[in-house]
Amino acid sequence: MNILNRFSLEGKVALVTGGAYGIGFAMAEAYAQAGAKIAFNCRGQEHMDQALADYKAKGIDARGYICDVTDEAQVKGMVAAIKKDLGSIDILVNNAGIIKRIPMTEMSVEEFRQVIDIDLNAPFIVSKAVIPDMIEKGHGKIINICSMMSELGRETVSAYAAAKGGLKMLTKNICSEYGEYNIQCNGIGPGYIATPQTAPLREPQEDGSRHPFDQFIISKTPAARWGDPADIMGPAVFLASEASDFVNGQILYVDGGILAYIGKQPK
Repeated sequence: MNILNRFSLEGKVALVTGGAYGIGFAMAEAYAQAGAKIAFNCRGQEHMDQALADYKAKGIDARGYICDVTDEAQVKGMVAAIKKDLGSIDILVNNAGIIKRIPMTEMSVEEFRQVIDIDLNAPFIVSKAVIPDMIEKGHGKIINICSMMSELGRETVSAYAAAKGGLKMLTKNICSEYGEYNIQCNGIGPGYIATPQTAPLREPQEDGSRHPFDQFIISKTPAARWGDPADIMGPAVFLASEASDFVNGQILYVDGGILAYIGKQPK
């Protein structure tokens, strides 16, 4: 077999949660280019309408479903609808997530729980819903978006780091429980990616200088830039394809080298 054929997703059904924009949209676009049929969810009709228009502009016939991925009943309904419309799911990307940048002692328990619910509980709920069909088919790919905060802490992101660290271990445990059924569960740990979610961290200051956090990230990244959603496309296709059939329980960090770098020596 030609090695490039092992990267094909022709005829596969991919569900990308939170695939309306940013990293999720880029991954869905990559899967469509590789031949997959695309499904995604939104929680509201306004975002859904915009996302469908954006997919159409890219020439992608994506199917959108209104669904709160923290609600197990809604998730079961969405998975059943996708199976009816497109076929059972071959590829699941647990991408939907939020972040709240609040110092830990100022964060309410309700805010902490909301982040955990969306960033950790939802991947459990959606994975649980798709695994039975993957077992029946004899193959499946689950990709969890784990973040560098699976490995690092930072001020103001205690809930996010806790959720992503938990998601890293959920990834390893899905591998451990279901690898024998030819199901591969891996994670992608994006570095700092230029998306709407990170836009506040890149806004220029009143004097035109770079935002202090923007300067910090550039200085800590060997690539000396923020990532682009397109930088996630290749790794996402690899982990969704037959090319990664013996890769399981791993986190692929796409971070421009941050986790490998101690930083520049002060002058």
